[in-house]
Amino acid sequence: MAVIKANQNDIETLARLMRAEAEGDGEIGMLLVGNVCVNRVLADCHDFTDINNIQEMTFQSPGGFEATQFPYFYQRARPEDIKLARRAINGERHDPATTALWFYNPFQTSCPPQFWGQWNSGRFGVHCFYMPLESEDCY
Repeated sequence: MAVIKANQNDIETLARLMRAEAEGDGEIGMLLVGNVCVNRVLADCHDFTDINNIQEMTFQSPGGFEATQFPYFYQRARPEDIKLARRAINGERHDPATTALWFYNPFQTSCPPQFWGQWNSGRFGVHCFYMPLESEDCY
């Protein structure tokens, strides 16, 4: 059962975003990005209080995803990427992105302990993940 509403266009958009942001980190890396994306739709804090669906999350400005600025994002979603997007939409979660709202590639071997005032929840591949503070009650 889906944890957020999504039609076929939404699923394909999420699949393209996951691939464009984390293809180099493999299936789990792409699922982690999918977790952050779904979390942003579910969250009610920070810059995500008015983000209610995949399209708003994907193209949020400012604060959206850099991948949407490059042609690779706009290529057709592949079947295997669509399957991964469905898994994320259906609530499959993986650490360190279980409650993460941010990720980025620091282009260094370690993750800074904080990013925009949020604490590091871990690293996978080249990406560092950051979750909101429990006191912020985002979910």
